[in-house]
Amino acid sequence: MGRFLQFFRPISRVLPEVKPPERRVGVYERLFWTGVALVIYLVMCEIPLFGVPGGGAQGDVYFLWRVIFAANYRTLMELGIGPIVTAGLILQLLAGANIIEVDFSKSEDRALYTSASKFFTIIMIIVQALAYILGGAYRYREGGVIRNLSFTASVLVFVQLLAAGIIIMLLDELIQKGWGIGSGISLFIVAGITKTIFWSSFSPFPLGDGKYMGAILAFVQSILKRESVHDWFIRGHGYPDMLGFLTTVIIFLVVIYMEGMRIEIPVSYARVRGFRGKLPLKLLYVSNIPVILTYALFANIQLIARIVWSKFNSEGTNFLLNLIGTFNETAEGMRITGGLAYYITTPRLEDVLQNPLRGVIYTCIVVGLCILFSVIWIEVGGLGPDKVAEQVIQSGMQIPGFRRSKRPIENLLRRYIPTLTILGGGLVGLIASVSQFFGVFGSGMGILLCVSILYQYYQTFVQEQILDLFPALGKL
Repeated sequence: MGRFLQFFRPISRVLPEVKPPERRVGVYERLFWTGVALVIYLVMCEIPLFGVPGGGAQGDVYFLWRVIFAANYRTLMELGIGPIVTAGLILQLLAGANIIEVDFSKSEDRALYTSASKFFTIIMIIVQALAYILGGAYRYREGGVIRNLSFTASVLVFVQLLAAGIIIMLLDELIQKGWGIGSGISLFIVAGITKTIFWSSFSPFPLGDGKYMGAILAFVQSILKRESVHDWFIRGHGYPDMLGFLTTVIIFLVVIYMEGMRIEIPVSYARVRGFRGKLPLKLLYVSNIPVILTYALFANIQLIARIVWSKFNSEGTNFLLNLIGTFNETAEGMRITGGLAYYITTPRLEDVLQNPLRGVIYTCIVVGLCILFSVIWIEVGGLGPDKVAEQVIQSGMQIPGFRRSKRPIENLLRRYIPTLTILGGGLVGLIASVSQFFGVFGSGMGILLCVSILYQYYQTFVQEQILDLFPALGKL
């Protein structure tokens, strides 16, 4: 055990904790507790932050951040699962790069690693809550004047965000420790994305153009009003429309198809003759990790840019600070107008048509970063050819026609894994970036996450049903 984990031994005694079940919990009981956690999350998504006046002086410029982290604007779920994911990624990167020593085969190391993750999660809740408050996220307009929260209101908002963050952390632990199915993080992400898609399609609330918010309802209204065919499909102003709905359906089908594309390497069990299987190498080899890291980086840059602009460069007179990002506050909201933050903000279709270069730059940045993060992740995440070859040998498997040693298996895997890494990273980056131009509901990145998570839930649910019918299989 490394010295780093030893530091958390006394801290683990005071951290909030959910005890794992002392018996095997049935699949339907686990479904019940999963549903309870989901209901609590959805209720918290609808409770506005007390002390924050309505009519904010800025728009929600962090939509993609909220998709990744299952957050909801100016509610108790303002931070969502962001602190949990950020803390987990930091620790996983440190462990994958062998900067900290942890042996996951030892229960004591796993327990202390969990305590370290919870400790850093609470730290990230505090940091992100302060960043939102100090960065002017809750500024409001009163009598034509933009005002900041009072000190008392700021403390009240901070306490609410801290309490909500800890509750979400415990709900995630409740599900992961065996009371629920799958992961709380995945559950909340899917819930947030599907809710966004549903409301964007069927919401009956009117918007500024006099039509319902739901794209399908607005489509019917346009036909009944005998508007032009162009207005049937495109509304403008960033409102949900049929172009976005059709793009959402197409992206769903494309991602589902891509999830099924894989290279299957035949394997056999070295100690049992006749036992054969396949080692699948998916086209999306590193899944959605690259796009998550890319948009998390974007969100942090935008957050830093807004804090810098709000505190040190609100007049836009400092050239160097302007390179980070400039903003414009109007009655309609806050808009990013320049700097790095501008070019990593998703442009709308009308923005791309007016300035195609911006769309090209945005797409190139997203695709390039996704490929870069894919290459980095296979090394720190234990997905490289050398690590996979070790896993094949340790599991007692072998590839027919190859000696049962690391070198030949690693050489075989090197034919596929580097190519799949670059190709998969580029594809998820291209889908996530280009689909945003057409107003896809829940964002292209959200659909990528949703499809992969639902597929994992399906596999987990089937596995749990099999274990309920044949408990002895759990020992294998």
